[in-house]
Amino acid sequence: MASDSGSNMDREMILADFQACTGIDNIAEAIALLELNNWDLVTSPFGENSQAAAAATAPTAPPSSAASSSPPSSSSSSSSSAFCPVLPSRHIVERQPRMLNFHIEYRTRSVEVVLEEASTVDVHCSVCCVSKFCVCVCFQTALRSLHLPKNNSLYVLTPTSPPLPHHSVQQESLNQNYLLIISHREAQREYSLNFPATRTIQEVKRNISDLTNIPVRHQQWDGWPASASDDSMTLSSSGISYPCHHLTVCRRSSPAATLEPSEECTDVHMVSDSEGDDFEDASEFGVDESEIFGMGSSSCRKSPMMPENSENEGDALLHFTGEFSSRYGDCHPVFFIGSLEAASQEAFFGKARDRKLLAIYLHNDDSVLSNVFCSQMMCAESIVSYLSQNFITWAWDVTKEANKARLLTMCTRHFGSVVAQTIRTYKTDQFPLLLIVMGKRTSNEVLNVIPGNTTVDELMMRLMGAMEIFTSQQQEDIRDEDEREARETVKREQDEAYRLSLEADRKKREAQEREEAEQVRQERIRKEQEEEREAIRLSLEQTLPPEPKEEEGEPVSKLRIRTPSGEFLERRFLGSCKLQVLFDFVASKGYPSDEFKLLTTFPRRNITQLDPAWTLLEAKLFPQETLFLEAKE
Repeated sequence: MASDSGSNMDREMILADFQACTGIDNIAEAIALLELNNWDLVTSPFGENSQAAAAATAPTAPPSSAASSSPPSSSSSSSSSAFCPVLPSRHIVERQPRMLNFHIEYRTRSVEVVLEEASTVDVHCSVCCVSKFCVCVCFQTALRSLHLPKNNSLYVLTPTSPPLPHHSVQQESLNQNYLLIISHREAQREYSLNFPATRTIQEVKRNISDLTNIPVRHQQWDGWPASASDDSMTLSSSGISYPCHHLTVCRRSSPAATLEPSEECTDVHMVSDSEGDDFEDASEFGVDESEIFGMGSSSCRKSPMMPENSENEGDALLHFTGEFSSRYGDCHPVFFIGSLEAASQEAFFGKARDRKLLAIYLHNDDSVLSNVFCSQMMCAESIVSYLSQNFITWAWDVTKEANKARLLTMCTRHFGSVVAQTIRTYKTDQFPLLLIVMGKRTSNEVLNVIPGNTTVDELMMRLMGAMEIFTSQQQEDIRDEDEREARETVKREQDEAYRLSLEADRKKREAQEREEAEQVRQERIRKEQEEEREAIRLSLEQTLPPEPKEEEGEPVSKLRIRTPSGEFLERRFLGSCKLQVLFDFVASKGYPSDEFKLLTTFPRRNITQLDPAWTLLEAKLFPQETLFLEAKE
């Protein structure tokens, strides 16, 4: 019994160590593997057979015990350490083996590996490198014989290999995209076109024929490698540089251009039969493709949805809308006529209540799904109504590579490289696409990419799902906009009140200044008048004849004049003195005749109305008289 319990205890410890080393969480699976190897932890689980089992069953669980004895590293190093476990200390008889740390770099990737010094390169490094970098290291050298330090750096290089034959191209290279930068000599233009690896050289030349109007038979190329001897070869097997390759094309000068029209037509058919060029070359000489195949006139050919290399995006979209209507009818979404930037402005940058989602429809005539999607999805009344109410719909045709490259440039500029890369990954048979874009504060976000293989119900559900997300964001934007407008309204009212206060203060200050200026002016006028009256008074005072004495023989009149203030003015005048002298005397005392009138008491007479040339005797103011001054009204 004791031996059985001890054996069970040992098996539990072996099971725990085995799970810690291999990362297998399933106890039944771990026990099954151990029973296959008689519960021998050292030999089988880390041999060649158990490595394949551990790699197949536990690729994602990092070993806990190995992590304790290895330095911290990235997730890649954790997964690779599952293939190179370090046994727990209780399984080491005398001392732990010396561990070596390897930092392996391959191009832009790196991995950390911890190995025993007693191991060989082919057992461990081959597995790690193949699992991380797809590179095989085939050496049978023991690490101990290399006398390596504890920390090592390895750089994995791949030798340059000759181009593979067309029939042996690997599947991985078939998924690559090549960027061909093609220079057109005559037009002095450069085209940057993306082609899949499966595209043939002949197909590339056909596309360039559409761009440059140079038929394939007349194209002269520079830049193709010597291995690209057959136009039927794909780009991946042609030996061109990856990911970018430069080419130059121009029109080949041909003596046939100088022939007579009849001779030229004969030569064209001869060259077409001998060289096997495309039938579209015949269109340059007036021969239609449909006529060659007996399909009738050229009017039967379907015109493209969008002209290639159109300088004006608005004109291209007008052509797209007209062609769409002619193919599928007038019941279709209203396509925005203008650039993608203008459509984004219309959808995203208005009032929050007026903003909409942007639906970008990408058409491709080479896809078999295009006609079905357009006729059954885009022309369905429910879809048309929903798009018209809630979306700004913008369309583009990516059938031609030049138009597709132009679209990718626009998407990169407005939505970022991720959106452009997403569009680039879709194959032709997955088109058409419907991109749902929502405008945000910092950047625009693609909510959904709807491929062509969908149904009306699924399309409507996706549109409604995007609309639900947009509505939630729109409500938040509306609240923020209302709060901002309320703050701006309060600020405007405060600014207006402050402006009115400043205006009132300014008017009050100007009125006060005007009043003070008027007072100064009136004071100046008053002073001038007083000075003038004083001057007149002094002048009159100086011109008065001297006061006569009573002893003189001539008759003398003594006049007593009462002023408005109650004072009396007394003076003697000769009886022959004129009334003007009396008026001047009164004026010299500050009472001019134009402001005051001189009256007698009884009978009451106004002396100032009498003729100033009269004498006092004539005015009956002799020998004495009392007069009083009264201000004129």
